[in-house]
Amino acid sequence: MTLPGEQHLQKIQFYATTAYACGYLKDQPAQSLIATPHHLIDAHAYSGLIKLGFRRSGKFAYRPHCETCHACIPVRLPVSQFKAKRSQRRAWKQHQNLSASLMELTFSEEHFALYSAYQITRHEGGLGDPETAEQYRNFLVQSNVESLMVEFRENGILKMVSVVDIVRDGVSAVYTFYDASDLHASYGTYNVMWLLEWCKTLNLPYLYLGYWIKESRKMAYKKNFLPQEGLVDGIWQPIHLDLDATSK
Repeated sequence: MTLPGEQHLQKIQFYATTAYACGYLKDQPAQSLIATPHHLIDAHAYSGLIKLGFRRSGKFAYRPHCETCHACIPVRLPVSQFKAKRSQRRAWKQHQNLSASLMELTFSEEHFALYSAYQITRHEGGLGDPETAEQYRNFLVQSNVESLMVEFRENGILKMVSVVDIVRDGVSAVYTFYDASDLHASYGTYNVMWLLEWCKTLNLPYLYLGYWIKESRKMAYKKNFLPQEGLVDGIWQPIHLDLDATSK
């Protein structure tokens, strides 16, 4: 299977996975479209794929390909148009004592411990066997594209790690994990705000936030960042708070 698009994507092939349990909608089957071979999915190719709604997990580039469900909507923030809400400005001010460091993708026991604690705290009661270090490596430490880790510390103590990809027209937030035991912190909001500011310094117009699913509580935070665009009917266009496409 091939997809229309830029010339450098024409050598890439795509195949649909078999159905599996959706990780976001209960009792809903899901399928993905996978881009292969992996060694061709470099930074240049991925910059084209992300504009077609693909995301990256480890060395895999994929997008939802469900027969009966179209709930996943790729979303991105136009950096120059972003307007912070009062709560977001408060989160930005609250965490100004965090120091940020850019680093190459690398396995760290300290990172893995924070990731494991985050998974337990955020998914209590709904998580199966804890992820192994090897699963963590495959998910967040392997990449064929231009990827970095952003490490956030407070007084030398690790508080948050954000894995990002740099593409031709923006930054893609792959995954972020943080100290979820601090109930008064707003690390997730601060991370998006920090990435928006970083995009400005890189002179990149978009921050890609992945998929939005209206019925998924895990993704509720994304609708708080406005204005935003969604890939609807194959076209990136402004979307409203309820994430219905605007009229053209």
